[in-house]
Amino acid sequence: MRDVVEQLQRLGMSGYEAKAYVTLVGAGQPLNGYEVAKRSGVPRSTVYETLGKLVAKGAAYELRGSDDATDYLPLPPRSLLQRMRREFDDSMEALEVSLPAIVAPPRAHLIHSLKDAGAVLARAEDVVAGARTDLFVSIWPEEMTLLLPLVERAVQRGVATSVMHFGPARKPVGRLYEHRFPTRAASPEGRGDRTHGRPDLDRRLLVVTGDRRETVVGGFTEGAAWGVYTEDPAVVTMAVEYVRQDIALQIIAERVGHETMGELWAGDAELRSLLAGHDRPAALLRAAGMPGRPGARPQEAAGRADEPGAPLREGDAPARRAPETDNPSDAG
Repeated sequence: MRDVVEQLQRLGMSGYEAKAYVTLVGAGQPLNGYEVAKRSGVPRSTVYETLGKLVAKGAAYELRGSDDATDYLPLPPRSLLQRMRREFDDSMEALEVSLPAIVAPPRAHLIHSLKDAGAVLARAEDVVAGARTDLFVSIWPEEMTLLLPLVERAVQRGVATSVMHFGPARKPVGRLYEHRFPTRAASPEGRGDRTHGRPDLDRRLLVVTGDRRETVVGGFTEGAAWGVYTEDPAVVTMAVEYVRQDIALQIIAERVGHETMGELWAGDAELRSLLAGHDRPAALLRAAGMPGRPGARPQEAAGRADEPGAPLREGDAPARRAPETDNPSDAG
């Protein structure tokens, strides 16, 4: 009963109204106000006011007996839900016309912080669901599991979707490219504790950009998350280019060969110097307000040179791309 009451409240009923309606539905016969109060927990002092509101909404009906006593009968649930759906649809259609008409031009580009994983993912879902022309996503398996249904729907409605997926993808969608990170390998000292490409599997960056108009950038560590949403054109452009260039590197690695690509990164000091600052995502996120991983050693909290996105070094394996549905040269 509690779940039904909560859902009815979401659709506009007060708590007392929802309890009274559910009680009437469950009774199977007309009830007077005293019986409704006794069975529902609605106070006797307010039960008749509550029943009157249900009658005014058309969710219940008054039945007057020969002794002028008043009983109450609910509108059948199927009819109530159909009525609520019609009213909701009518309101949405009206708001689609009236709300845009009163929007004032923004004085500054919208940007706001997202303080936890739920807020980051909910805003990312909004961006994916609102995309109509193109979608750029850089994502890890943990977040892709949650966003995949919405990304699939975007592809189905014709949105050009490009995805940089870190690690093996459970299900390819759109133009998806896998950024492969190797399994745990032995350290030079013989310990099996060195992981190329991703030393901390709980440290992840999420980028979702829709229609080159809005973007969500978020970071996840063990037990903590932080992010921002913005419509600032400069930030949105940078987010798009971040994903496009990462995808371009995967395509180049495929074209020239992973071994050749690895040798290039390992042997070119200028490339290593250029990308030297790309190995500290955790430090950047923490500086922006996201706490570091609990228990991390100082060198871990500052980031290491084998973070995702850092140049490949000798012994590192370059990325590969997943099977794709379109020409990879069109991904950018």
